Amino acid sequence: MRTSRPSRLLIVDDNEMNRDMLARRLLRKGYVVVLAENAKELLERVKKDAVDLVLLDIEMPEVSGLDALQKLRDHYSAAELPIIMVTAKAQSDDIVKALDLGANDYLTKPIDFPVAVARIGTQLSHKHAQEALKESEERYALAALGSNDGLWDWNLLSNVVHFSPRWKAMLGYQEDEVGDTPEQWFDRIHDADRERVKEEIAAHQKGLTPHFESEHRVLHKDGSFHWMLSRGVAVHDASGNASRMAGSQTDITEGKVSDPLTGLPNRLLFIDRVGRLIKHMKRRKNHLFAVLFMDLDGFKMINDSMGHLVGDQLLLGVANRLEKCLRSTDTVARLGETETFTVARLGGDEFTVLLDDIKDPDDAKRAADRMMKALVAPFILGGKEVFTSVSIGIALSNSAYEQPEEILRDADTAMYRAKSLGKARYEVFDADMRASVMARLQLETDLRRALERGEFRNFYQPIVALASGEIAGFEALLRWQHPTRGLLGPGEFIPVAEETGLIRELGWWNLREACRQISEWRASASGHRNLTISVNLSAKQFLQPKLVEDIGKLLSDLALPPEVLKLEITESTVMGDPTAAVEMLQHIKSLGIQLAIDDFGTGYSSLSYLHRFPLDTLKIDRSFISNMGDDGEGMEIARTILPMANNLRLDVVAEGVETIQQVALLKKLQCKYGQGFYFSRPLSAEGTSALLAGDLTWQACEQTR
Repeated sequence: MRTSRPSRLLIVDDNEMNRDMLARRLLRKGYVVVLAENAKELLERVKKDAVDLVLLDIEMPEVSGLDALQKLRDHYSAAELPIIMVTAKAQSDDIVKALDLGANDYLTKPIDFPVAVARIGTQLSHKHAQEALKESEERYALAALGSNDGLWDWNLLSNVVHFSPRWKAMLGYQEDEVGDTPEQWFDRIHDADRERVKEEIAAHQKGLTPHFESEHRVLHKDGSFHWMLSRGVAVHDASGNASRMAGSQTDITEGKVSDPLTGLPNRLLFIDRVGRLIKHMKRRKNHLFAVLFMDLDGFKMINDSMGHLVGDQLLLGVANRLEKCLRSTDTVARLGETETFTVARLGGDEFTVLLDDIKDPDDAKRAADRMMKALVAPFILGGKEVFTSVSIGIALSNSAYEQPEEILRDADTAMYRAKSLGKARYEVFDADMRASVMARLQLETDLRRALERGEFRNFYQPIVALASGEIAGFEALLRWQHPTRGLLGPGEFIPVAEETGLIRELGWWNLREACRQISEWRASASGHRNLTISVNLSAKQFLQPKLVEDIGKLLSDLALPPEVLKLEITESTVMGDPTAAVEMLQHIKSLGIQLAIDDFGTGYSSLSYLHRFPLDTLKIDRSFISNMGDDGEGMEIARTILPMANNLRLDVVAEGVETIQQVALLKKLQCKYGQGFYFSRPLSAEGTSALLAGDLTWQACEQTR
């Protein structure tokens, strides 16, 4: 007989992570969960622990799930002990074998938890119904009386469908309010789902699937859509034609539209509510609402440094504060409610707020202010104070919006603008932002095509020995010959390349072409044998595992001596993880390649680490050189850096040299090399070849001795 005790579930899986993850989530649903790492002595375990349902992995060592299933079925019927098989192979032979051996149901990995809970609930409902009504031999009657699911029975020959009272009640209807035709079901299915459901039913009736199963939205009497899991099986006559089909309907709305961590509405429900407001606004032109898109600042660092458990606790804390910070007369919508405010979690560290029926755009700004202030105080997590802030994008409703995703997209765009302007602030979306986003998307598209079309060019800027005025080498600088916008400098496309990851391909092209070109120049005349080539290495390139191997092969293929190549790396690249950077730099250095720190003085490098890096050169940033004078700030910085570099036996290249006075001061400070417009602007490969064919000495350097 059915008792009031919680149902006991046995999870049998040799993978510890799978077992524990599923167990934790089922415990939160009120189940008692016991675990087994293999199927040995499973029968004794079921008896000992009074198990109500078994979740049994098919693929396990020693005793397989199918063997264990067969043994359990020798002692327990499907009604006495529901067994749900778990497999990574959807619709595989193993699933068919398991069903033939008496499995009640199956789940496929990765497990969809709302579906899993629905299936477990359905099987347990059937089990409890059978226990309560053991004297009856009619399974359908038992399920109809004892199951919490809605049941349906479709006579395909007469085209009449019997919908159980529970089926109708799930949609808010009384017994006499729903007819007995298939249209009573299909007409209530959401427009976006209807044809798919019909196709899934037809496929099963033709024998193409072992059973019918479909998740779809069904219209409730109150006008809302509920997510349903409909399952069924067809009976075929002697000719193989489907004559009858019966099944169940389970409401899985809560699992589908609520965030499992915070309990807030998820993206699905949020989008649905925004969509309703957009339709409502078409009828009421003066109706105003706003969507706020929020992203926690620095969440990834907290998650990575303190662990995912602390990260989850922070998200819970943020969700609670967002709810509480709204005015006492304002409420936050929970599932099933229709309030003025809806707070949702879209995933990760992204939250959204829907403000309905606001009177003025400033209402949205005030709400954003309140939520930002609510997150100022630290969170106490794991005994430590954790601080966070939030960047918010605001999009106000207007008649141009047709789909909910459009206003959410614009709020997201405004949020990214807020982040780019310093974080911990809000921005309101406007048309200029949309134009900026579209221009960026176009740039990204053009950038991808440019790689395929060979539109990139290397320009070369001379690096000059200040003592002699001779060219010591060149820095290879990437340019883009855009088909409509002309020649673009790196500032116009490198940031996009960094964000999209295209910098790896761009950087490799830049490096490969620079090495090829210097090899060609060195071979053209013996006077150029001492030229070096400097190439910038991005942070993403620096982290590539095969970088050193690929560079070594490139140098070998070109027969280029490794000391000819100098890789320039920014301070931020090496200081993110100095210990790992030292190891990587030493690996590069082992090839004989020279290394330089670029834009030195603008980052946050530690002098205590600097001596540990196997460097050859420091490049002083142009911002210091431009401020040089006898008593200028740049002069003081140069006076500090140059002796330090000399003590560390590092060459120094001064960038951004534009005047003869700067040359004189640098020589006075014993700076070895200079680079800048005073000597030459970056030149095309052809222009550089012409330069190399002439006099390579800058007489002005000689005159300042």
